[in-house]
Amino acid sequence: RCENLVEVCFQLQKQVMAVNTELGPELLPRLLERLNDVLSSLVKSSFLVEKQPPQVLKTQTKFQASVRFLLGPQLLKAAPKPYVVRADMVTEKQARELELSNYSNTLSESTGEILHNTVALETNPTSGICCANFKNVLLKKIKRCERKGSESVTEEKCAVLFSTNITLTHSNVSIHLQVLSLPIVVIVHGNQDNNAKATVLWDNAFSDIERVPFVVADRVPWDKMCDTLNLKFMAEVQTTKGLLKEHYFFLAQKIFNDHSASPEDFQSRQVSWAQFNKEILPGRGFTFWQWFDGVLDLTKRCLRNYWSDRLIMGFISKQYVCKLLNMEPDGTFLLRFSDSEIGGVTIAYVIRGKDGSGQVENIQPFSAKDLSIRSLGDRIRDLGQLRNLYPNIPKDQAFGSHYNKEQTGKD
Repeated sequence: RCENLVEVCFQLQKQVMAVNTELGPELLPRLLERLNDVLSSLVKSSFLVEKQPPQVLKTQTKFQASVRFLLGPQLLKAAPKPYVVRADMVTEKQARELELSNYSNTLSESTGEILHNTVALETNPTSGICCANFKNVLLKKIKRCERKGSESVTEEKCAVLFSTNITLTHSNVSIHLQVLSLPIVVIVHGNQDNNAKATVLWDNAFSDIERVPFVVADRVPWDKMCDTLNLKFMAEVQTTKGLLKEHYFFLAQKIFNDHSASPEDFQSRQVSWAQFNKEILPGRGFTFWQWFDGVLDLTKRCLRNYWSDRLIMGFISKQYVCKLLNMEPDGTFLLRFSDSEIGGVTIAYVIRGKDGSGQVENIQPFSAKDLSIRSLGDRIRDLGQLRNLYPNIPKDQAFGSHYNKEQTGKD
């Protein structure tokens, strides 16, 4: 435990001072300096961010955060008054310089103006926890850095630096405590939220624990991307039903723009940040992530229960739908996420002519707004041409539990 190690350091200091005459004028200061370095390092490492600020942070919006000093109850109980923790916004360059100096340097200039950014570091008498709770912090404005090439503001990473100065009453040693938050992308408008989330997701998923702030790989193995998309989908939608192998195959075809490769071929490939959220998908006006995030939002808001019941095939191409439905009976249908629109789900169904020929039709995609007016289950009930969910489940059996009881008037 940290407390025990600190106590050991204090006892060693006392023992060294007790035999100072025997150590000599050269050895004594060296031993004391070494003990102070060890103690300082231990104390600094116990200053942690307990509640992280939002990783996508909009200016003029209040947020909360907290830092905890694990050794505070032991070291600060004799302090005459509470110490104050300060929160400052720092650039990636400043964060890197602090890291490389092992947090021995102090911040010269904040990169943004934060209101209500000083809070007392206090020990709760009930829990015995020493922390500083920032409850109404507000980032008023941000100074942007010079960007490289095509880099956008939503690719720029910052962080909140929490800092304070304390004095150890046992040894009268002053220590400057500093700790960085996770990387943050600052936005000034809601329409930047989607791209900012992409930057945060990539950084959280593919950065090394021990790294220079905030370095992250530009290319990652496709199988790691699959794991990330799956975890993100389940967490956002709040479902235990994740993505399947066939879903990954469709997503690989989409992000690599390759419809000739096999699922095995994609396993050895690497996907780049540009393919994820910089390059526009062929024939579309949006990136892969913008499309995928639209699916997340739609499923979370309107389709969670349908997805959890495996009633939505979802990630499947229009061409493959035709292949599946072409030989099925009249009225067989399935549900897929729209390729052409962000945040849309469409119903594909087969119509058979008198001569037995089949034709696959796709209904105009339903958006979250459409489904908030009338649910997907009720829309499927309304459409008489839909009979069996692929491969062969009567629609009332598949979707009956999702129908709403119709409110009919007395007339």
